[in-house]
Amino acid sequence: MRKEAVEIGEEYGPEYKGKYVFQEITWAKRSRIIQKHTKYSPVSGQIQSSDYVAIQAETIWASLKEQPEHKPISLEKLLSEEEGVPIQLGELFSQIVNRLNSISVEETRFLSEQSNDKSPIQPSQSSDSAKNSGGHLTSLEDSQPKPSSSL
Repeated sequence: MRKEAVEIGEEYGPEYKGKYVFQEITWAKRSRIIQKHTKYSPVSGQIQSSDYVAIQAETIWASLKEQPEHKPISLEKLLSEEEGVPIQLGELFSQIVNRLNSISVEETRFLSEQSNDKSPIQPSQSSDSAKNSGGHLTSLEDSQPKPSSSL
């Protein structure tokens, strides 16, 4: 599995100074993270909501294999709205992890969108729209095969 190391100076604050090593995660791990933070409709299976911040934070956390001895990064800190990591540092970690895990530009855009933005996933046609499509329904008798009279 691929690894990438980054040396952070004091540009994000002295508490973050040090070496960080990230490693590619498996497809199964990445899929489980996405499933954990995505709510699906029990009827249609369509995505109802996704916590993109949690997906990205858990992906960073799963990929983070080494950090400075004083352990400045935790999952809780990545998820925190009050005492979280600086935006620029979080963005740097996201770029490294997305590159390591071969997340495409489209997937990155999807993960960075807000939950209330338009979803890139198109809704499927419902049975109501199929009924209203102008097609006609045939009766059961009309659809039965006719006996052949040629002998």
